[in-house]
Amino acid sequence: MSQETPETSATAQDSIDVAHLAGLARLALSDKASAEVAADLQSIMAMIDAMRAVDTDGVQPLSHPLDAAVRLRSDVVTESPDPQHFQRHAPATADQYYLVPRVVE
Repeated sequence: MSQETPETSATAQDSIDVAHLAGLARLALSDKASAEVAADLQSIMAMIDAMRAVDTDGVQPLSHPLDAAVRLRSDVVTESPDPQHFQRHAPATADQYYLVPRVVE
């Protein structure tokens, strides 16, 4: 993968074909909106060029930008089930089980 020089990337920024991109995205853009999109894309490309210019040799990649420990709650039972509460609208129950009609002979 070849590295672009700032001169070639600036040329690439100037040659952004917004009408072609809008056609690919099936968007109808007015001339004013097209100019705004072109300016936005040029600023995005400038930011990418600035990021590519940073020397990252010897820098280990991160899995997350923040070096924070995950706070987990303790695995402790805090509620006990109340079968009578859940089964009060069931048509038939016995010994805390739901009774259903037999479907397999």
